[in-house]
Amino acid sequence: MELIVQKFGGTSLSDEQSRRHVLRHIIREHEAGRSLVVVVSAMGRSGDPYATDSLLELIRGNGNAIPSRERDLLLSCGELISASVLCSLLNAEGIPAVSLTGGQAGIVTDDRFGSARIMEIKTDRMLKHLSDGRVVIVTGFQGMTTDGEMTTLGRGGSDTSATALGAALNANIVDIYTDVDGILTADPRWVSDARPLSAVSYEEICNMAQNGAKVIHPRAVEIAMKAGIPVRVRSTFSDSEGTLVTHARELRSQGIWFDKTVTGLAHVRSVTQLAVINHNGPADLQLRIFRAMASHGISVDFINVMPTGVHYTVSENDTPNAVQLLQGLGFEPKIRKGCAKVSVIGGGMNGEPGVMAVIVEALTNTGIPILQSADSNTTIWVLISEENLAEALQALHKAFGLHLTPDKT
Repeated sequence: MELIVQKFGGTSLSDEQSRRHVLRHIIREHEAGRSLVVVVSAMGRSGDPYATDSLLELIRGNGNAIPSRERDLLLSCGELISASVLCSLLNAEGIPAVSLTGGQAGIVTDDRFGSARIMEIKTDRMLKHLSDGRVVIVTGFQGMTTDGEMTTLGRGGSDTSATALGAALNANIVDIYTDVDGILTADPRWVSDARPLSAVSYEEICNMAQNGAKVIHPRAVEIAMKAGIPVRVRSTFSDSEGTLVTHARELRSQGIWFDKTVTGLAHVRSVTQLAVINHNGPADLQLRIFRAMASHGISVDFINVMPTGVHYTVSENDTPNAVQLLQGLGFEPKIRKGCAKVSVIGGGMNGEPGVMAVIVEALTNTGIPILQSADSNTTIWVLISEENLAEALQALHKAFGLHLTPDKT
């Protein structure tokens, strides 16, 4: 019997009408004779009663004065509510279902509260329920330590729960249901003619997720890729197949790999560029800078190292601390706030000449200066002023023909 893992995000569970759409997807697969494990997030988004951010508001008035263990207990409540309500709906429809916490489902984690990592998944309890014909509903985003402490997996943890369960159960596929119709070529809030992609490779969606696209957590993709479990990103509110995510070789074998040089665009806003140039500086200038950033928990990105100094970026929130640290080391950094990182991503980019030329031409023709650039096998990054972000995304989207359907490229 085929086994499918379905994951439903907060917006899919936020109200009765949305939950009816969720029910429809579960019933369709159940009636097709498939075994189902359903992973749920907390209901809604910030401001909704049981959303994760709403739960956090309950303690913000106390200055967040709560131990990390108890914080995880609080944050686990939203998924418990979602699982219980969905279980009730399924049983009312005559479909036997059972709800399990992450720990009850066998998800064993380390003890890093708030950002726990999955150590193993014991599947016996889930398999027993599945063999008895039940739909197994699992609270996403959480697990349990070997000594019985509840933990949470960090932001995007429900995606991670879903693909980890898919890998442990050797599922045929993992369906990630969200409020968008699959993975798009760009963020539609910035690019009006962004279009859905029928298929992308694991590597491409990992790069898109790591560079600002919020459709699926990159850790979840990495787990699926290692296990070779295909993933579909689909809309809760339609019957579209969404976007298939798997190995490029599998896409080619199925005849749905379009071999485009560029697949999509992603972006990150609110970035600050820091430059430290010192021709007569200490020989270990770069080491001192990055050691200071690391020791104070400041994530650095977009790094260019030169004999005379470095250029790199930090988030807007980390900028004051980063500048203070540099000044404490005796450096006077050049600071450029209000930047955005734009990523041009494509599995067919490796070894393909002219990609950077297209980027430069598109941005030059629209009068947008490139402040910094870097590249890898499947991605080229450019740093620009955030005020030019919308124009840059639209120009690049058109320059690479991403607004066209595959059969027109």
